[in-house]
Amino acid sequence: MENLLRPLIVVGGSVVLTLVIAWATDFLLRKADERHHETPLWGLLRRGRIPYQLVLCAALLRGLYDEAQLLQSRDEGVGRVLTLVLIGSAAWLVIRIAAAIVETSYSRYASARANRDPARVRRVRTQVTLIMRVVSAVVGVVAAASMLLTFPAFRAAGASLLASAGILGIVAGVAAQSTLSNMFAGFQIAFGDMVRIGDTVVVDGEWGTVEEITLTFLTVHTWDERRITMPVSYFTSKPFENWSRGTPQMTGIVFWHVDHTAPVDAMREKLRDILRECPAWDGRAYNLCVTDTTPSTLQVRALVTAKDADDIWTVRVAVREQMVRWLADEHPYALPRVNTADALLPPSWNGHRPSQDGVPPQQRRYHGSARPER
Repeated sequence: MENLLRPLIVVGGSVVLTLVIAWATDFLLRKADERHHETPLWGLLRRGRIPYQLVLCAALLRGLYDEAQLLQSRDEGVGRVLTLVLIGSAAWLVIRIAAAIVETSYSRYASARANRDPARVRRVRTQVTLIMRVVSAVVGVVAAASMLLTFPAFRAAGASLLASAGILGIVAGVAAQSTLSNMFAGFQIAFGDMVRIGDTVVVDGEWGTVEEITLTFLTVHTWDERRITMPVSYFTSKPFENWSRGTPQMTGIVFWHVDHTAPVDAMREKLRDILRECPAWDGRAYNLCVTDTTPSTLQVRALVTAKDADDIWTVRVAVREQMVRWLADEHPYALPRVNTADALLPPSWNGHRPSQDGVPPQQRRYHGSARPER
C-alpha cells in the first residue's frame, strides 16, 4: 500500500503545488496589468504560463523524486527524463521572458516616435525582430547542448570534440557557405538600414511590401496578395528600389497621347480640378506639360504628388481615367485619330491590269476614301 500511495502523493502533490503557485503568479500579473495600463509587460509575461508551469512541475518532481525513493531500479532513466524536461521548459520560459521585455521596449519606443519618425520605427522593428531570432537560436543551442551533456557518452566525447573543433569548423564553414552568407547578410540588412519591415520595394519588377525578415530569407507581400520569398543576400548584392527610403512622399507621372489640336491649357485646369477632389492627393505640387510630339499625336505628361506609394497609385489612376473621360465628353476632337488619304496611282494604270497579288482592281474591296476613282 505504501508503494502505491507514495508515488501518488509525490506526483499529485507536485501537480497541485504547481497549479497553486502558477495561479498565484498569474493572479499577481493580471492585477499588475490592470494597474499599469501604460506598459504591456505584465500582460506579455502571462504568455509564459505554460513553460512556467512545466518548470515548476519538473523541478518539484526532480527534487522530490530522490527523497521519495521511487522506482529505484529505473532511477537513472527517470531522473534524466525529468532533467531534460526541466532544461527544455526553462529555455522556453527564457525565450518568452526575453520576448516580453523586448516587445515592451519596442512598443514604448514606437508609441513615442510613430508620428515623428515612422522610418526609424520600422528600422528598430526590423532590428528587434532579428535580435529576438538570434536570442531564440542561441538559447535553443545552449539548451540542446545542455541536454546532450546529461548523457555520459557525450561528456566522455567532449574532449575529442574540442580537439577537432578547428577541423569541424572549417568543414562546416565550407558546407554551409550559402547559409552563413545569408545569415551575415541578415545582420547587415538589420543594422545597415538597407530595408525594413513595412518598406515598399520593387524587386525584379514586382511591387510589394516587406512583410518578414529573418536571418536567411525575406518575404515581400505583393499588391495582388502573392508572397515572394527571396534570400537576404539578394538585397546586399543586387540593386532594388526602396520607395520608403528617406521620406515616403512620392511623385507620380501620367502620360496621354492626344491630337495636335488638344486644348492643353484646358487640360491643365481640369487636372487641378481633378486633384482638388481626390483625397489621396497631398496638395504639394502638380504640373502638366507637352513632353514630346509625333507626326500624329502630342505626348502630354502630368506630375502629381502623394504622401506614400499607395496614395500615388490612387492619384495616378484617378487622374488618367477622369481626364480621358473629360476629353471624350467635352473635346472628342482631342483624342488621337488615324488619318487616311486617297491612294496615289501611277499615270499608266488603266483600271484593268491586275495587281501583284493577282486580284483585279475591280474585285478588290476598298474602305473609306482609299478607293480610286475610274
